[in-house]
Amino acid sequence: MKEKKYYTISTIARMIKIHPNTLREYEREGLISPRRSEGRIRLYTDEDIEDIRFIRTLTRELGVNLAGADIILRMRKQMKKMEENIDRIIQLIKEKIDREYEKKDSQTIEIKVE
Repeated sequence: MKEKKYYTISTIARMIKIHPNTLREYEREGLISPRRSEGRIRLYTDEDIEDIRFIRTLTRELGVNLAGADIILRMRKQMKKMEENIDRIIQLIKEKIDREYEKKDSQTIEIKVE
């Protein structure tokens, strides 16, 4: 499993060119939920960065307000979960088909000709 990287609010602000107060506002509005260190420092993951960039695109470039961004972000996450579930179902179906073909291949029919 891949180890997660964590970034502080100042690092994210510089990286994305966004004001730290904007990140705090996104958090207050429930759009993002950074983890907290023992010292209560906000820690962001790569997934958080992706969400922040998406929110910024929605608000700055497309004119969506934060309430709309929240709805879109939730729908996007639901769609991602659905896609993952569909991929799992497809994989299970493929495995089932493979097992059935293996069963049929291992079954031989003997025909006696006299």
